[in-house]
Amino acid sequence: MRSQALILVCMVVFGVVGTCHGGSLKKGFYNNTCPNAEAIIKNATEKRVASDPTLPARFLRMHFHDCFVRGCDASVLLNSTTNNTAEKDAIPNLTLAGFDVIDDIKAEVEKKCPNVVSCADVLALAARDAVSFKFQTPLWEVLTGRRDGRISRISEALANIPSPLSNFTTLVRNFTSKGLNVHDLVVLSGGHTIGVGHCNTFSSRLYNFTGRSDQDPSLNPTYASFLKTQCGNLSDNTTFVPMDPASALKFDNNYYVTVKQNKGLFQSDAALLANKGSRKIVDELLDSKKFFTEFAQAMKRMGAIGLVTGNEGEIRKKCSVVN
Repeated sequence: MRSQALILVCMVVFGVVGTCHGGSLKKGFYNNTCPNAEAIIKNATEKRVASDPTLPARFLRMHFHDCFVRGCDASVLLNSTTNNTAEKDAIPNLTLAGFDVIDDIKAEVEKKCPNVVSCADVLALAARDAVSFKFQTPLWEVLTGRRDGRISRISEALANIPSPLSNFTTLVRNFTSKGLNVHDLVVLSGGHTIGVGHCNTFSSRLYNFTGRSDQDPSLNPTYASFLKTQCGNLSDNTTFVPMDPASALKFDNNYYVTVKQNKGLFQSDAALLANKGSRKIVDELLDSKKFFTEFAQAMKRMGAIGLVTGNEGEIRKKCSVVN
């Protein structure tokens, strides 16, 4: 009866049973088992970010894509096998990069504390530390204690990762299924202030928005003309442009300025203006202090999706393969 009650609570609170496992994260989870774990990850991450300024956007996106499929269990890091095609090889994840760096960071932790720190926690901490590097202070708190999942399926990535082609209704449904709300949707979209978008993820807005060789009327015409100089056709999947052209490598709230100017790169960015409530949140996040405060809280909530804790899952020795 108690287990049935727990499942019922999970369904009520999170909307889906799969996002509740009865475990919890905490601050300083490794204080006794690997006291320097977070420092090792931070130092290793910052060393690599110093020589590759694209890593913050890559790690942030990787963390997001991981959490939206089976929760934050490092399933996105697993390689495909002879008998299984993993999340990593799903279309939304083909442009993810930095897996080798995560592997290197994990290896450094393993040298000091073998079989203690999960790949899921390594990724969550590395994403935070990479984005925070230029600020020299953590931008959000990362609670730890995640364990690594053993399952990674291409079909689940396709079904769960929000598409850049999504409209507002679809986005809300997707986020709600993970226990996140409209406010989280708008705030976490602010992660698009760094990184790039590949032409094939938005070029339908330029050349074939409704299937009639037309342009998305909600897209700023001047910006659309510029994008056409970069993306010559619908099938270009190699060319990319900054998601936030004014500050592609700077983590700030300029994304919302861009969205307000109808220069959001993806259809999912433009969708934030399609609803009165989400438009109000966009306006609120034009305040830089408000954005940083809200982003920190939303990242903490996202990092707790689908907890695999306690005796569930495993602690992988290598992030790309199960033990």
